[in-house]
Amino acid sequence: MELLTPDLGLIFWMTLSFIIVLILLKKFAWKPILESIKQREEYISQSIEQANQARQELEKVKEEAEKILAQARKEREEMMKDAQQMRSRILSQAEEEGKKAKQRKLEEALQEIEAAKQNALKEIKDTVVELSVDIAEKILRSQLEDKDKQKKYIENLLKNSNLN
Repeated sequence: MELLTPDLGLIFWMTLSFIIVLILLKKFAWKPILESIKQREEYISQSIEQANQARQELEKVKEEAEKILAQARKEREEMMKDAQQMRSRILSQAEEEGKKAKQRKLEEALQEIEAAKQNALKEIKDTVVELSVDIAEKILRSQLEDKDKQKKYIENLLKNSNLN
């Protein structure tokens, strides 16, 4: 049973050696261990702060990206609106020019028709004059074939004309 119950001397020497180990540990081990723990703690806190800063910067970048996207969408909408307005303007101009060209062609066609009408009327008049002259010539020849008829006709003309 002696092995199970420690002796007073054993307890003294164990306590003394424990205190010596504690003093040695305090002097040589605790400072470096505490210093190392402190450095590790500082490193962790710096890492956490850097992570927070990186997260904040990432949020700022995200916000800037969203602003840029919103601005790009707005610019795209403005460009589309401008393009629609330009398209409408071009279509209006093309329609207007088409109407003007149609009107010009219509006026030109009417002028050509009028000119053709005038030419046709002139040709008809010329033809009527030629036919009238031909008919008158044939009538006069038939009436003036006979010399007696010619004399009578001339006398008749002289009587009807006023001589001054």
